[in-house]
Amino acid sequence: MTAFRTAFAALAFIAGSALSLPAAAQMVRGQNPQSVLAAMKAGGYSGATLSTDKGGDPMINAETNDTKFAVFFYNCKDNKDCATVQFYTAYKAEKPIALERINEWNNSRRFGRASLDKDNDPVIRMDVDLDDGGMPQALFIDNLEFWESVVVGFEKHIAS
Repeated sequence: MTAFRTAFAALAFIAGSALSLPAAAQMVRGQNPQSVLAAMKAGGYSGATLSTDKGGDPMINAETNDTKFAVFFYNCKDNKDCATVQFYTAYKAEKPIALERINEWNNSRRFGRASLDKDNDPVIRMDVDLDDGGMPQALFIDNLEFWESVVVGFEKHIAS
C-alpha cells in the first residue's frame, strides 16, 4: 500500500506541476483560437480581437506599427480544430504597383509572400503551422515579431 501511495503522490505532483506552467511555456494551437489570442496579447498586441471570417472560421484582427492585419485560421474542420494560421495585410496602392516589383520581393525574400489582389493592390501574408501540438508561446511571439519586420520591409519595398 505504501508503494501505491508514493506512486500516487508522485503522479499528483507531476499533474499539479503541469497545471502551473508559466504562460511562456503554454502551447499555442490553431485548434484553440483563444491560445493564439492570448499569445498575441502576451506579445504586446493588447488590441487584438477574436471574431470569425465570412466562412465562420476564427479570425483575429490586430495592428502593428499602425498597420492593421488579420490572422486567418486555415485547415479547419467545421469552423474549429484549425491547423494553421496566416498573418495577412492588404494595402490600397496610391499608385499602381508593377507585378515585377511584387515578384522582386518574392524572389529576394524567404518570408512574407506578396501578391496583387483582384484590384491590383498589394498584399502580404505569412503562414505559421500550428498543427501536431502547436508551438510554445515564446516561439509564436517570435513569429509575430518577425511578421512585424516583414510588414515594415514590404511597406518600404512597395513605397520605393
